[in-house]
Amino acid sequence: MHKTLFVVDDNNSSHLPSGAISFADYLRDYPKLGEPNTRIINLCDTARYLSQGYYCSLLAEARLHVAIPSVKTINALRGDGALLWIKQHQLKGEAAPSETVQLTLCMGSPLDGRFASIAARIFRDWPAPLLKVELTPESNGIRTQVQRLCISELSSDDQSSAVDILLRNTSSRWHKQKGGKKYRWDLAMLVNKSEKVPPSNKGALDRFVKAGAKLGIAVHTVEAHELANLNQFDALFIRETTAINHITYQLACRAEELGLVVMDDTNSILRCCNKVYLHDAYNYQKVPSLKTEFILDNTEQTLNHIEKVFNYPLVIKMPEGSFSKGVYKVKTRADLEKLTTELLNDSAMLLVQEYLFTDYDWRIGIINGRAVYACRYYMARNHWQIYNHNSSRNFSGGFDALPTFEVPPQVLKAALKAAAVIGNGLYGVDLKEVNGKAFVLEVNDNPSIDHNVEDAYLGDELYMQIMGEFLRRLEQRGQ
Repeated sequence: MHKTLFVVDDNNSSHLPSGAISFADYLRDYPKLGEPNTRIINLCDTARYLSQGYYCSLLAEARLHVAIPSVKTINALRGDGALLWIKQHQLKGEAAPSETVQLTLCMGSPLDGRFASIAARIFRDWPAPLLKVELTPESNGIRTQVQRLCISELSSDDQSSAVDILLRNTSSRWHKQKGGKKYRWDLAMLVNKSEKVPPSNKGALDRFVKAGAKLGIAVHTVEAHELANLNQFDALFIRETTAINHITYQLACRAEELGLVVMDDTNSILRCCNKVYLHDAYNYQKVPSLKTEFILDNTEQTLNHIEKVFNYPLVIKMPEGSFSKGVYKVKTRADLEKLTTELLNDSAMLLVQEYLFTDYDWRIGIINGRAVYACRYYMARNHWQIYNHNSSRNFSGGFDALPTFEVPPQVLKAALKAAAVIGNGLYGVDLKEVNGKAFVLEVNDNPSIDHNVEDAYLGDELYMQIMGEFLRRLEQRGQ
């Protein structure tokens, strides 16, 4: 038993499926207690990064709803879209086009009925409610350009046809995408030698290489421009700071398509890089965390609500950021109004969070559901965060590395629960501890692992455990 919701930017249009709800309604009213398994057909405009359409699919994943399109598909089709080459033998008896053809697909069905097998192939790779496709016959196959499409861009007749197809799909089964191929044991460790604050220093990178060699894995330290032939590797280990609108995410997507063992995997990047997902997932799955609310605007009513719920100082967060970037402490109403005005120009949503000062934050390193290292990071000198990006001299505070069995049980339990919300990859969970209670701040994919910092207790064993997880996954895949 399942329930299907149509989510739109604005539900005032007449050319929408019956019962369509706005994104604001979905944000406010869902999930509901006792509701059946929920599927989301996201008809919001997804053209702009961090748009309401983007957040609709992101929040659907956090709420354990199944969404079409997924965030992966949205990112794949941003800009000029995706390009596919189709060979004649893949047409299943269907004649190839003799000239350039334009198609409109709704849930994988061409509105004019032509080239149904090609349409089905495209929908398997990029499942989205509406797609614009251009087929161009060339000597080496059919050049297939796939782009996103909004229902508002359709003619009135096509809108009616699309709505009929959408309604029929509320009762059909949605199929998952298939994986790719498998290869031999060569691991590409992606780094960026010009990065100012990389996830691992040279000492740590060297130890990853040595640990891999002991386990029969050849670890190749490479930069993004060297990965044109990614399919020569069996695994990808990202040691460059990740972001969604970035080459790291693009390479992770490509590696997964090729069947490589990938860390950080694309789901982990998507979920960890966006604090909206994290905090909605924490709330839905009861992970202990600081009081947090989302805002879509900074009207007087919204600002009054913030002041009613939170005391000053409070914290404003951009949805995406790492190493304490995009996080601001606000002390007054004037600062709140000014800052939110600036930030809402870049993001459709912001996070408001209670401010809680402690002398240090906990960092628990977790891989495949196991805690492997623990650190206390102390606040940067004369600053309220562990990193001070405005100071080159006192950029970060001190640290302690200690065995995981010395971590307070409530901190370790909260960290493991938070990581489980994201997946089974390599994560660094940041927490605060106050009066015997643990509060999760965020889960970081691509966590810092520096020689003489995170490895100060375990030493080389830390690198062996991480490479050992790559080995386990490669063997599990039947290499």
